[in-house]
Amino acid sequence: MTAELAAPATYETRQGRLVDDRPADGFFRVNRAALVSDTVLAEEQKAIFNRCWLYVGHVSEVPAPGDFRARTVAGRPLVMWRGSDGEVRVFLNACRHRGAQLCRVPEGNARGMSCFYHAWTYSNEGTLTGLPDAEGYGEGFDRSRFGLNTPPRVGEHRGFVFCCFDPDAVSLTDYLGRAGEYLDLVADQSPEMEVVDGVHEYSMEANWKLFVENSLDGYHLIPLHRTYFDYLKSTEDSYLDPRKATEALDLGNGHAVITVEGPWARPVARWTPALGEENRDYVAAQRADLEERFGAERARRIATTDRNLLIFPNLIINDIMGVVIRTITPTAAGRTVIAQWTLATKGEPDSVRGRRLDSYVTFQGPGGLATPDDMEACESCQLGLAVAAESPWSDISRGIQKEAAGGPFVASDEVQQRAFWRRWRDLLG
Repeated sequence: MTAELAAPATYETRQGRLVDDRPADGFFRVNRAALVSDTVLAEEQKAIFNRCWLYVGHVSEVPAPGDFRARTVAGRPLVMWRGSDGEVRVFLNACRHRGAQLCRVPEGNARGMSCFYHAWTYSNEGTLTGLPDAEGYGEGFDRSRFGLNTPPRVGEHRGFVFCCFDPDAVSLTDYLGRAGEYLDLVADQSPEMEVVDGVHEYSMEANWKLFVENSLDGYHLIPLHRTYFDYLKSTEDSYLDPRKATEALDLGNGHAVITVEGPWARPVARWTPALGEENRDYVAAQRADLEERFGAERARRIATTDRNLLIFPNLIINDIMGVVIRTITPTAAGRTVIAQWTLATKGEPDSVRGRRLDSYVTFQGPGGLATPDDMEACESCQLGLAVAAESPWSDISRGIQKEAAGGPFVASDEVQQRAFWRRWRDLLG
C-alpha cells in the first residue's frame, strides 16, 4: 500500500468527504465521524432506511390463517399477518382512526384485532370491519377507505418477506440482484424451510455499521475467535485451515458475501462427528437428495460452502453450522439492537434439530463463543472512536490492489466492506 495520502483539509458532513475512496492509489478509508455523529444517523434514516428494502420476517413464522408477528422496522411498528385467504400481508401497526398501536403483543393468531382506544376493528385481511356507533359518521361513511395501511412496497423472495417505505423504489427482485442467488442457496437446502420458534434480541454500545463490517469480516475470524476454534479442535480434531479456498464478492447495490469451507458440521449436508453417528445416514440422504434435485455442483455449493451474506443495509444471513437470520438496527449513533432467528429444515429429526440449535447457541448465540467476542470488538472500537477528532480515519483497503484486475478476492480481503461503504456513500450523497 502507498504511504497515507493527505487527509482533506476540513471535515464536512457531506458523505463524499467521509469516504475517501482512491483505488488507483491503493487507498480506501472512512472518516470515523460516520460512526459517532447523530447528524449522520439522521441522514441514514432518511436516505437509507426510508428508501431501501428491509427484512420483515419469514412466511414460515405465520403458517396458519390468522397467525401474526409484530415487528419494528426502520422505527415503524408493523404486523406481518396471514389472512384467512392464506395471503401473507404486512400492515402498519397503527389504527386508522387516531394512530394507536393496534397489535400490542409480539405474536399470536386472530381473525381480527380491535383497537383498545376507540374499538375500531380490522380483519386479518386489513379491512375495517367494525366501529362503535357507526351511525355517528353518517350514511356516506365508506369503510373501505379506512382499512389498515401497508408500507408502500412489500415483496417476498423464497419465503423472505421485505418491505420498502419508498413508493418509487425498484422491485425487490431488481434490488436483490445477484444477492438473490445466495438467498436461493439457503432456501434450496430443503423443499421447505422454517424459522424455529424463539428470537434472540440483544444490544451493543456501538455503531450499527461496525457490526455490519464485522459480519462480513474474514480477517478477524481466527485471531478473535480462537477460543471457539480451540474448542472445535478438542471436540472434532479439526481446525479452520487458512489454506482452503475462500471468496469475497461485491454483489452490487451494497450487497456482499464471503464464503469459506469450515470445519464444523452442517445439518444440510456436511456430516462431522458433532452431528452424532445416529445422524450420519440422514445427512447422507439429504446430500443425495440435493444432488438429485440440483446436480452435483450446485448440491456442493448448498451443502459444503459456508457463507455470510449481507443484504444491504442491515440483513445478515449466516449460513454456516446452521442458518441465522440477523437484523442490525441503530437506535443511536453509538447503540445498536440486534434480533436473530434460526432457519431450519422443516421435518428434520429431533436429534438433528437439537444438534443444529446447540451449534447455533454455542457459536452465534448472545452468550456463545463468538458473538460476545464480536460485540466486545465493536464496543472497543466505539470507545476508541472517542479520539476521532485526533485520529479520524479507519482503513478498509485490504485487497484493494486487486480491484483493477477484478479480483479474485478472499474472505480476509475487504472488498465486501468497501461494497457496503460505497453504496452507503452513494445513497447519502
